[in-house]
Amino acid sequence: MRLLLRPFLLILAAMSHATAADPTARPNPFGLVLHGGAGVIDRRNLTPEKEAELRAKLTEAREAGYAVLQRGGPALDAVIATITILEDSPLFNAGKGAVFNHDGICELDASIMDGRTQAAGAIAGVRRIRNPITLARAVMEKSSHVLLSGEGAEKFAAQQGFAFVPNEYFQTEARRRQWEQALQREAGGKTSSWEFPDAAQVDRTGRYGTVGCVALDQAGNLAAGTSTGGMTNKKFGRIGDAPIIGAGTYASNATCAVSATGWGEFFIRVGVARDIAAQLEYRGTPLAEAAAATMAKVGQ
Repeated sequence: MRLLLRPFLLILAAMSHATAADPTARPNPFGLVLHGGAGVIDRRNLTPEKEAELRAKLTEAREAGYAVLQRGGPALDAVIATITILEDSPLFNAGKGAVFNHDGICELDASIMDGRTQAAGAIAGVRRIRNPITLARAVMEKSSHVLLSGEGAEKFAAQQGFAFVPNEYFQTEARRRQWEQALQREAGGKTSSWEFPDAAQVDRTGRYGTVGCVALDQAGNLAAGTSTGGMTNKKFGRIGDAPIIGAGTYASNATCAVSATGWGEFFIRVGVARDIAAQLEYRGTPLAEAAAATMAKVGQ
């Protein structure tokens, strides 16, 4: 299993499954893919011990989600099982270990989508929810809305019985150092994270860690989920692609399930996740070709 550290898409194609009436039919296909974020981990800073730690946590998350599918559970449950483990780890930019915004606070975004029904739920800018992906699912299943943000999202969480954690729970020393370095660069007149610098000016080392998962269950249903802390030193309540259905997350049994990670502003402009699915839906484009075409748009 590779460490996935580039602007990246997780995609599963919908698959037809054999009918129960055929006693010779092979077991229905199922599986999942997960990512631990885009960006750059400088090999000079990645010790063998740290790499082993990252791989072990990704493997733990993968196995938790796969176990759900293996026993016949729904794709949505597999996505939740996978992502909550990554949110609970300080290694990734999601949940515990999220990056700091300009004011030194962790603000969390997440979304989830059911490929069977096209139901979706998302939250943005929450500060006290330990597992944002679970609140996104609650929005999907227990409200008439798709996306809730900030204080409103947390008010809804309280009504649903969610426990709250202090913002300090999410904060780690490694993320604090990244934030302090970003502030120093900004004070020195270098481009800040809320502007759009030339590619050569971008500090990619502080931009990895968004997590996501796509899953296909034995009933042939797809699901996708994405969770993030956003960009280091983000300002003005910035929201990226992770909680935007059709940009960072999309799932439809008729086509595919997608979870994206990268620089959210560009993924939103292209509508990355939906753009890939649309190519399958309208033109029957092969999955890999559709993904490559969409990412070419992002590059442009």
